[in-house]
Amino acid sequence: MRLLVQRVSSAQVSVAGERIGSIAAGLLVLAGFAADDTLEKITFLADKCAHLRIFEDDAGKMNRSLLDIRGAVLVVSQFTLYGDASHGRRPDFTAAARPEVAEVLYEALLEEFRRQGVETACGRFGAEMRVSLVNEGPVTILLEK
Repeated sequence: MRLLVQRVSSAQVSVAGERIGSIAAGLLVLAGFAADDTLEKITFLADKCAHLRIFEDDAGKMNRSLLDIRGAVLVVSQFTLYGDASHGRRPDFTAAARPEVAEVLYEALLEEFRRQGVETACGRFGAEMRVSLVNEGPVTILLEK
């Protein structure tokens, strides 16, 4: 599983011109799943995101977590995180989980964030989406398990 985590002051996702998810301060998480991903990986990475100290404290140091600031998370599925462009010019996506597997993992990730008490918004699995964000810092971190 790969999570591309971006610290944002706002983010939103829309499908066919309709906003379906939005957050104020928090994290935009682009989530890619591999065929061998497990629920244990989901629990680990959701916990890592919720407790990742990438928000500034009063001294301006990255010392606060998403839970500390009571921020939200916007989770968008993105199979292209498993694109391999090491050969040729067209990325190979065979390492990405099949849609029927990835959707179950995606829903489990959303539930895990909610279980941890994080306000959670989401995109629509498998849809053509438009994502907009204001990345603060900028801070962007790739988490992988």
